Amino acid sequence: MKEKVINLLKAFARNHEGFRIFARKLSGNVKTRRYKKGSRKTKTDKHLIYFNTFSGRSYADTPKAIYEYMLKDERFKDYRFVWMFEHPEKYRFLEKNRDTVLVKRETKAEFKAAQEAGYWITNYRMLDKYIPKDDQVYVQCWHGTPLKRLGFDLENSDNAMNSQQEIFERYKKDTLRFKYIISPSPFATEKFSSAWKLKEFGKEDAVIEEGYPRNDRLINASKEEVQQLRQKVAGDIGNKKIILYAPTWRDNQYTNGVGYTYKTEIDFDLLQRELGNDYIILFRAHYLVAHDFDFDRYKGFVYDVSDHDDINDLYLISDLLVTDYSSVFFDYANLKRPMLFYMYDIEDYRDDIRGFYIDLDELPGQIVYDETSLISDIRSIPDDYEPDEKYMAFRKKYNPLDDGNATARTIEKIFFD
Repeated sequence: MKEKVINLLKAFARNHEGFRIFARKLSGNVKTRRYKKGSRKTKTDKHLIYFNTFSGRSYADTPKAIYEYMLKDERFKDYRFVWMFEHPEKYRFLEKNRDTVLVKRETKAEFKAAQEAGYWITNYRMLDKYIPKDDQVYVQCWHGTPLKRLGFDLENSDNAMNSQQEIFERYKKDTLRFKYIISPSPFATEKFSSAWKLKEFGKEDAVIEEGYPRNDRLINASKEEVQQLRQKVAGDIGNKKIILYAPTWRDNQYTNGVGYTYKTEIDFDLLQRELGNDYIILFRAHYLVAHDFDFDRYKGFVYDVSDHDDINDLYLISDLLVTDYSSVFFDYANLKRPMLFYMYDIEDYRDDIRGFYIDLDELPGQIVYDETSLISDIRSIPDDYEPDEKYMAFRKKYNPLDDGNATARTIEKIFFD
């Protein structure tokens, strides 16, 4: 009964912006006061570091890269680490690492850890109620070079659960809280600065532009590691090539009681008939999508890897990336492997849903609009593929600092510079 009432309220709030804003503000004020009250009573421990990835949904990305580097760095031998997860039981293996504990999202244990930790390191916005004390350092790692417009740069936004003004307010709260934001390039620095209005809020010096720590692994992974990952994820597939299909979410696709959804606008029957003898597909849903995809009929051809924590594993083992508007292609360019962009709804996405930062002519791969063209372009990629000048110019512009040492430089800036 309680769940039904909550879903009814969410449905009402979705269609009544005034009520939604009032209810969120009222609830947020209560939660913030409660959090700050506990925070004032808690002494900050500069040797305790709080981590989360995508608000506790996984163990991956830049927070993972920084944490694993610190475990091996003697300068952090006296530090303790806390990881927050929605389902901590899935990550008990981390407790085998030194001085590491896990906490469940939005529990007393998590509140205490966040109130006590000297550093918060996350790749997503902290919940609004988490207000850092003056002696706490919030490090906003973010989770990708942006193709899609963010925050204050949105010119229009067909978002199912947030008006444009509500999005602006959330980015403002984030800007006022973080001490640092990590950037992989001058391009990203420029866009982050405008999306979070760093200049207006006196945070121009917050940017650490040293490359993305998470991408060090793409540069440094050995052939042996890649082979082991391939066997672990895909099993024995012989000489078949691996296509990673990683579409992004649609802001306007939302179901009450479920969350953001995604309809797979691709004919897997056709792809299986045409490509099944030579390829397999790893399907990766966006982390915000409440995914429940049924690929049983495509067993042995389509593998649902949406629950695989670290997308770097999937980059490393794939021979080709197919995406749409996801920022995954910026990172994948580090591998110099082929990419295709399946943009069947480009007019709606560009003009009504989000809008882009870059000219699509810069993309390091062909744009296709239907499955027939997609199949044809996949087949036309040679076995000895080499990136062309356009691809390499893209990589130089958007990944100039991804050299395998970004984690070390970033840690130096956060803790020792």
